[in-house]
Amino acid sequence: MAEKRAVVLLSGGLDSATCLAWARREGFVCDAISFRYGQRHQFELAAAARVAESQAVSSHRIVDIDLAAFGGSALTTDAPVPKDRDETAMSSGIPSTYVPARNTVFLSLALAFAETRGAADIVIGVNALDYSGYPDCRPEYIEAFERMANLATRMGTEGGRAVKIHTPLIRLTKARIVALGRELGVDYSLTHSCYDPAADGRACGHCDACLLRKKGFAEAGLADPIAYVT
Repeated sequence: MAEKRAVVLLSGGLDSATCLAWARREGFVCDAISFRYGQRHQFELAAAARVAESQAVSSHRIVDIDLAAFGGSALTTDAPVPKDRDETAMSSGIPSTYVPARNTVFLSLALAFAETRGAADIVIGVNALDYSGYPDCRPEYIEAFERMANLATRMGTEGGRAVKIHTPLIRLTKARIVALGRELGVDYSLTHSCYDPAADGRACGHCDACLLRKKGFAEAGLADPIAYVT
C-alpha cells in the first residue's frame, strides 16, 4: 500500500504544532514547510525546527521569501503591534498584523512542495473562531484555494489524485485546540506564538496572539509552559 504523505505548514506556533500532531495521528508521513518571509523576528522559525524534530517529520524545509519588500503589515515593518485589545476589537476588522496575501503565498509554495513529494494532502492551522480577523483564515477562502489547486497542478489534472487542503482546527476554539494538542502529546513548551517578543524570546503577553493563547490555556484549565515578560 502506498504511503499517505502530507505537507504541513509549520509556523512554530501552537496551532501548527497541533496540526502536525493531528496529521501524524491520521496516518500521514509528514513533510513540514516553514517560511522566512521578512517577519520581524526569527523565534518562530527556531520553534518550528524544535517542533519538527520533536514530531519526527520526514523532512523540514525553511523557504526564504521577502514579503517585507512590500510592507503593509506590522509583522514585516517597524509599525507598532496592537496590544491589550479585547475580543470585540480583535474581531471588528482586519488588524495591522495581517500580512497581505501571506496564506495565498504560503499555500502556493506548499502546493509546489507537495507535488515534488508526491503528496496530495496539505495541512494548515487556520482558524475561523479564535482568530484576529484575517480574511485568509476563512473556510470559503480555503475552499476556493483547493478548487484552484486542482485546476492548476499536474496532480489535480492528470495524476488522478485530488488535492485536499486539511484545516482540522478551523472550527475549534483555542481552548479546544489546546485540549486536542494535549491529547495528541504536543509539547507546547517548544512553540512560539508572540508577535512582538522580547530580545530574549519571551512572549510579550499583550499582543493578539499572546492574549488568544493565554485565553485558550486558561479555558482548557492548563498552564501555558512558555515564558512571558509579564
